[in-house]
Amino acid sequence: MGGSDSMTPQEEIEALIARVAMADRKAFRDLYSRTSAKLFGVSVRILKDEALAEEVLQEVYVKLWDRAGAYRSNGYSPMTWLITITRNASIDRLRKARREGSAMAPVDIAERLYDDAPGPAQQAEMRSEAKALQACLSELPLDRSEMVQRVYLQGLTYQEIAEETGIKLNTVRTWLRRSLMQLRECLGG
Repeated sequence: MGGSDSMTPQEEIEALIARVAMADRKAFRDLYSRTSAKLFGVSVRILKDEALAEEVLQEVYVKLWDRAGAYRSNGYSPMTWLITITRNASIDRLRKARREGSAMAPVDIAERLYDDAPGPAQQAEMRSEAKALQACLSELPLDRSEMVQRVYLQGLTYQEIAEETGIKLNTVRTWLRRSLMQLRECLGG
């Protein structure tokens, strides 16, 4: 980004989002370049299908172009905001596929014509973040940790969790809200 030597990566991404809100195409390309590998990884983990994850990622960036002006820090990192948008879009796609009763076909690796996997530095950062999340999840009671993972990583609804466990829906909501607050505190957010 040129003269951004004194900016943190978080500040740089926030600045890119602000420029995207003003329809700056170069900032949009830079934002995509800086964030797409991580967001693709989030989507693939949820959907377990690279082709669908690519479709979702395209939808996410269209939303970002249209809604960049809605970003407000509110103490959250811009990556948290971007990951949340991606996670929600991926879960929506997963739920839509379930409603339609379609089995999501695995991707034929031969169809991959280029390597779009995260590089070593991004992989190390993702491993570090995953370890931190796992450590924080392990501090939750086992049933709460499993609920969080089933809702936020596997795409189950609160209602589905309530039905599976026999726990009242309002109790499931309360437990998940408290668990997320505990995770946010543990992760330093």
